[in-house]
Amino acid sequence: MGNTIVKAKAAKVRTLAGGRILAGFAGSAADGLTLCDLLESKLESVGGNFVRAAVELAKDWRQDRRYRRLEALMIVADAERSLLLSGTGDIIEADDGILAIGSGGNFALAAARALLGNTDKSAAEVTSESLRIAGEICVFTNLSHTILELPDRKSSSDEFGGEAKEQQEGA
Repeated sequence: MGNTIVKAKAAKVRTLAGGRILAGFAGSAADGLTLCDLLESKLESVGGNFVRAAVELAKDWRQDRRYRRLEALMIVADAERSLLLSGTGDIIEADDGILAIGSGGNFALAAARALLGNTDKSAAEVTSESLRIAGEICVFTNLSHTILELPDRKSSSDEFGGEAKEQQEGA
């Protein structure tokens, strides 16, 4: 609230569609959770088509008076792609597969790109280290993280990639 950290361990990531989609948001928690609920309903209405649901959400977010003032950014990912969604109708898929949002997003993005190109770390390890680096640089980013992972498509027994697993890290 303002310049005070009220809840350092607030998780702004969650799984959708039975664990086959990950969603994370920056900005207002209530607005971000509303967007997650909207995406979940869009996924149901379009038969689980991830990209189509994201496009429908972005259109509604921009055009529908009820959602136009939602103060958040959102990153959603399935086993195939990651997308950044905004209230201005943006749907951005990163060239290198790395996306970041929030006050420390640019720091985490730079760290992730450097680590990915120069280490053999797993995606979860790159994410963890990038968030740690961002938290050490940005005064609005803390060192308490929740990292969600999608299972490997190859190791999954169902067509949707199984359930996401969660990893908690504390400062």
